[in-house]
Amino acid sequence: MSSRQELLSLTDSGIYCPPGDFYLDPSKPVDVAVVTHAHSDHAYAGSNKYFVSEKSELLMKMRLGEEAVLETRRYGEEFEINGVIVSFHPAGHVLGSAQIRVEFEGEVWIYTGDFKLTRDPTCEPFEKVECDVLITEATFALPIYRWTPPDELSRQINSWWRSNIDAEKVSVLFAYSLGKSQRILKSVDPSIGPIFTHGAVENLNKAYRESGVHLPETHYVGDIEDKKEFTGGLVIAPPSAAGTSWLRRFGKHSTAFASGWMAVRGARRRRALDRGFVMSDHADWPGLIEAIDASKAKRVLVTHGFVDPLVRWLNESGKEAEPLK
Repeated sequence: MSSRQELLSLTDSGIYCPPGDFYLDPSKPVDVAVVTHAHSDHAYAGSNKYFVSEKSELLMKMRLGEEAVLETRRYGEEFEINGVIVSFHPAGHVLGSAQIRVEFEGEVWIYTGDFKLTRDPTCEPFEKVECDVLITEATFALPIYRWTPPDELSRQINSWWRSNIDAEKVSVLFAYSLGKSQRILKSVDPSIGPIFTHGAVENLNKAYRESGVHLPETHYVGDIEDKKEFTGGLVIAPPSAAGTSWLRRFGKHSTAFASGWMAVRGARRRRALDRGFVMSDHADWPGLIEAIDASKAKRVLVTHGFVDPLVRWLNESGKEAEPLK
């Protein structure tokens, strides 16, 4: 679109579509917001109207408030905003997460939002959608970031949990409340022992279950009066609980963190953890390249993360790429 206004561009309020007069994942209240998913850095309260994926409705209500005006759309369902054709497509990030396809005057742009290609039974898999211009995230856009395969990750977590039982320790696993905690619940073996959750995790488990995602039985930590009930258990909690007095109730325990940052040597030690599991709800380096290639985009705009390394690699590979500005 070198001879005319960009279809999507970055502003102080977020990614803006001038012909449609709407924003994608706005960071401030706007009139019309089209939102990829319910993480707090993408879904901000206060806008007059929101378009969201049907699968994300319950999570969006939790994030934005019951008073928020939501219009839901099925994946792949096209709708118009001031003459611009918009549709949501699975991003594979968390429940209800979506890429946003925007089409105007024959040109197609895709905004990936956060996404991953790794298999995840708690949400719809990433859909490869072709476009003219791709706006992609770059959270883990370095070749060192390569995720542990899901089956191996499950084996590692289960083995760690069993070893802690043998050592008479409670297993405390830190993971982000929305998305990653539910993935862990689907991947562990519940026959090993009881599973307990921090309140922030349990609230989101409820939304997942009401949205049709089956999760194993969990027990809210705050309901447990006898500390002996934690014996042999796995506790899933957000990273904010690490190093707090909340952990004292478990007595002797071992801590771990599930994160893509665990791929970096020394990250576990800096956080004073006993164990780190390499797991992320974002694409790793191979996933990013696969998604970009599959889009067949003539032009790639990069945002959020290791922007410059990815832009440089794409340009050296013969693709037209630049930071989103």
